Amino acid sequence: MSVYSDILAQLSARGNLRRIPAGTAAGGETVVDLSSNDYLGLGADPELQRQFMSEESNRTLPLTSSASRLLAGRQEEYASLEALLEELYGRPALLFNSGYHANTGLVSALAGVAGCMIVADRLVHASIIDGIMLSKAPFTRFRHNDMDHLERILAKESPRHERLIVIVESVYSMDGDRADIDALVALKRRYPNVMLYVDEAHALGVEGPRGLGICRGAEGYGEIDVVVGTFGKACASMGAFAAVSAELKGFLINSSRSFIFSTALPPISAAWTEWVIRRMIGMDDRREALKALGRRLHSILSPLQPGTVVTPSHIQPLVTGDPHKAVALSAALLEHGFKVLPIRTPTVPPGTERLRFSLSASISPGQLDRLEDFFRNNEI
Repeated sequence: MSVYSDILAQLSARGNLRRIPAGTAAGGETVVDLSSNDYLGLGADPELQRQFMSEESNRTLPLTSSASRLLAGRQEEYASLEALLEELYGRPALLFNSGYHANTGLVSALAGVAGCMIVADRLVHASIIDGIMLSKAPFTRFRHNDMDHLERILAKESPRHERLIVIVESVYSMDGDRADIDALVALKRRYPNVMLYVDEAHALGVEGPRGLGICRGAEGYGEIDVVVGTFGKACASMGAFAAVSAELKGFLINSSRSFIFSTALPPISAAWTEWVIRRMIGMDDRREALKALGRRLHSILSPLQPGTVVTPSHIQPLVTGDPHKAVALSAALLEHGFKVLPIRTPTVPPGTERLRFSLSASISPGQLDRLEDFFRNNEI
């Protein structure tokens, strides 16, 4: 048996072996997907695709860029999308191929300059952690959403470093809770050598004015140095962007390896993203429907875990604390027509294994009623 087989066997014994999930129940009927990040239900809306493809100019857009952004002969769709984002965010924007590419490329480039230290929330996404490791910069992490702990770190480290990069997510991907953006901006004002970096991956389309994220509605928005958003969730597309200053955009074009050395997104993908965003910003009705579903889900999940604080959000956990239990509960839910996937180590710390419920505006209240019936009639 090879070392790789040994590792797989160990993962299986611990209940942490991952497999690519099926999309349908055993009988072939479509399940209610409570693991998708299609928060506004746009990815599941074929009418949007038909409308986009009904325009002849869209049907002939290239399906590949065939080169990195710095070498691609065709730039119109990228430039047009970046111009729209600049209009919406009031600052230049730079496209990346995914949220993972954005965070690894941004963090490694920004913190790779001499004199930088990174201070990140303990629950930031793996893509940010990978960017930190690639940067080779010194780093530390503060307790999740603990502003007092963060300030103690800043008070100690600020005099020792030319620049501190504080990294958070606005909405956290496993718990659906929020960072205190106003408190973070207030800390930055007290420590002038702090850069503030906010990943809005799970807020874009859902939170803030016109769905542009929590940062865009913050009083101190202009003091947030880097705002990251992804298109593969509420925007029903693929790719990501960073909204930054003109100076930082120029620096990233020359220093972010994931930008420089990746084949660019297909032009049709950039055009589709722009088409969706122009419509998404007016979809307040879907955002309100999603918030109502979040409150309903909260009323179902909170009583099941009295020791866990659950935020009424489009993302909510059901913490089992055991990987085998999480897998078994996920399988039972699938048999009853609900796809809710287990989240285990290393995605979450040992002892916090869970099911992650992720809502979409396309879900009906009646489907959540059926979910409540499942928990009422089954032990967890």
